[in-house]
Amino acid sequence: MQQTIVGAIEQVAEDVVSLVLRGATGPLAPWEPGAHIDLALPNWLTRQYSLCGDTADRESYRVAVRHDRLSRGGSEYIHRFLRQGRSLDVSLPRNHFPLLPAPEYLFLAGGIGITPILPMLRAAVTSGVPASLVYVGQSVASMPFADELRSSYGDRVRIVATREQGRPDFSALGAALNPGAVVYACGPGPMLAAAEAAFPAGRLYAERFRPVPRSFAPNTAFEAVCARSGQTVQVPPDESLLDALTHAGYPVASGCREGVCGTCELAVVDGEPEHRDDIGAPAGRMYACVSRALSPRLVVDL
Repeated sequence: MQQTIVGAIEQVAEDVVSLVLRGATGPLAPWEPGAHIDLALPNWLTRQYSLCGDTADRESYRVAVRHDRLSRGGSEYIHRFLRQGRSLDVSLPRNHFPLLPAPEYLFLAGGIGITPILPMLRAAVTSGVPASLVYVGQSVASMPFADELRSSYGDRVRIVATREQGRPDFSALGAALNPGAVVYACGPGPMLAAAEAAFPAGRLYAERFRPVPRSFAPNTAFEAVCARSGQTVQVPPDESLLDALTHAGYPVASGCREGVCGTCELAVVDGEPEHRDDIGAPAGRMYACVSRALSPRLVVDL
């Protein structure tokens, strides 16, 4: 973990605040567009937020947080109780949504989904690669960083307030997409579904707020063996691997508990995991909050 101090809290849209987290003991770890950090809050919750500042700035991180009316305690604490000067621990940046090299980019953002897209647009423009952004929200007042985007990137940015203008025609954008251009999208499920229908699968990269609903076989019990201690933990059908390990005295860091953040990643030493995450676990890894085992015994690096 890295120690930071809340250097600034700024209202950047309706129900959205921006936090500037300054390194408390020196430069912060480097990061690339698409990365996020885990923020350990004083109310014992850990939440994930995309970094949306300048990758060249090693002195501070910037994140933006929308106040979720159905908050499980994370966004509510930040909006109601967090104050400038507070010390916060943050993780090293992780990136499950990297910006890959391409001859041209089209970026799509919906609401708070602008956060990972903003540094991607900055990186593309800085490198001289043609890039444009379609930024969608109910109203301009609800869209964080709209003024910053307009002043920095001018006509590269199209801001669509759906209450006044309706939804953009992604099919028309798809038909006009230049050969070799790729699309990066982040936003609510309906927006991403429309993007998936409009753009070729091999040219669309998306990050989701929530996992895509999917069906799996009924949960079965299995054994999780902790390789370092040799202890065997029984994982019943009605309990996640994450919770079973925690109850057995092997707490694993976690965040979303939905398979979209990657905080609870474990190395698999032996056995066959059943991947139920939404970000694509790398080879030899699994996410303990949602994934289970296809084999009766799973050995993990704990």
